[in-house]
Amino acid sequence: MTKQTFLQGTLILILAGMITRFLGFVNRIIVARLMGEEGVGLYNMALPTLFLIYTLSQFGLPVAISKRVAEADAHGDTKKIKRILIISLSITGTLSIFYTIGMIAFAPFVANTLLTDERTLYPLLAISPMVPISAIASVIRGYFQGRQNMKPQSYAQVIEQIVRIACVAFLVKLFLPYGIEFAAAGAMISVIIGEFFSLLFMIHMFKIKKRIKLRGNVFHYVNTGKNTLKELMSIALPSTGSRLVGSISNFLEPILVAQSLAIAGVQTAVATKQYGELTGYALPLLFMPTFITHSLAVALVPNISEAEARNQKRLIHYRIHQAIRISFASGALATIILTLFSVPILSFMYGTSNASKFLVLMAPFFLLLYVQFPLNAALQALDYAKPAMWNSIISTCVKFVILIVLATNEDFGIMGAAIAMSVGVVLGTILHLATLMKVIAFKIPWTDFMKMGLLLGLTWWAGNTLQSIFPGYESEMPIFLLLLFCLTIIYIILLFLLRFISREELEQIPIFNRFL
Repeated sequence: MTKQTFLQGTLILILAGMITRFLGFVNRIIVARLMGEEGVGLYNMALPTLFLIYTLSQFGLPVAISKRVAEADAHGDTKKIKRILIISLSITGTLSIFYTIGMIAFAPFVANTLLTDERTLYPLLAISPMVPISAIASVIRGYFQGRQNMKPQSYAQVIEQIVRIACVAFLVKLFLPYGIEFAAAGAMISVIIGEFFSLLFMIHMFKIKKRIKLRGNVFHYVNTGKNTLKELMSIALPSTGSRLVGSISNFLEPILVAQSLAIAGVQTAVATKQYGELTGYALPLLFMPTFITHSLAVALVPNISEAEARNQKRLIHYRIHQAIRISFASGALATIILTLFSVPILSFMYGTSNASKFLVLMAPFFLLLYVQFPLNAALQALDYAKPAMWNSIISTCVKFVILIVLATNEDFGIMGAAIAMSVGVVLGTILHLATLMKVIAFKIPWTDFMKMGLLLGLTWWAGNTLQSIFPGYESEMPIFLLLLFCLTIIYIILLFLLRFISREELEQIPIFNRFL
């Protein structure tokens, strides 16, 4: 099996993430233009329920599988790897079937009572078959991550998005004449089809790349896997707690927003439209750079786990510092662009700029979210998943309190939800960083903070200057794209001048190594 270095694996995931994010935006544009803000609102109100059930069925095992497989691989223990896979598949397979049935049974209650919009019933029912598909795929993904081979899951992500885009326009148009809720259900069905083809590819790659046979002595490995189960659960349970907090947060968020806006006197249809603007238009743009930071986080878990198994303390500190530096560098440009150019970006993409107020408010705070992903991954890789879970619980509780207080006030309304999300992001990142400082004495040099400030300030100045150099960028897409291209070139130059990217790191990437 091909094993990549930390940066090589990260780069593969970043390239796949870049492609899938682009395809994902194409998908969102299609959905938004076909269904409008209200349809997008229905679609996004149903998704958090899926994510909650998805988290419950996975039971936090993907991260645990990645860590334990990496440790076993470092010691050449193939029998333990087989035991990890068999136990994991048994748990996720059973739970996914159970939760899928529960999701179908409780869908009417969730739609009518909790989400306060009976039209969400159809998207909820349509998405339920994806739970077992995604659960099985997550186990195989965790195995490849633990073996530090990021190619299979990268290809699978691209395949999923291509299939989804190929299906979404047809299915939405097919069901739209029956009502906007059926169109949202059609969009959900396209997600299932894409995930199914992705799973088929992952299974195919596993058969080709595996060095173990899962069929032999299955019951023996289950019966003798008590210690392996404990090792998995020591990470899986706290990891589930963290993910569950996030999933419950996503599940409760549309409910609390809908109920709070109702208290503030906002009508249901208007509230759904506003929530669609926030979650369907603004948040996808704010989460855009996370394909880079998520890639870093995925590659970081097995890398740190292997370093810890070999007692390489200095390498652990270096990897965390490296991940923070690259995460900030990847998010800073997006923060400046979304803050300065929110109106033209939204207008060109969705044909409306109503969500620009959310981007301007939230983008500076979401810069910390990009750093949060690798910090959380580092805590899990170091067996500090439990403190990470409590950090998530604290930040989520604070977010909900602020959301209820502000969103029920008619002077804030939906902006109260945006403020609450921003506070939750900032608090979560600070708590994760404080925990790392406490448990392994991790420190970020003050020179790095100075360089971060300089990078943001100089990029902001360059963006403002380019606005005056390129008049008409707000209405002409070619001019706007040229402006962004120039800003990106300036930003890349600043990254090298401020040494956010080192020569040593570039040498690990084959395409650059030829020229260095």
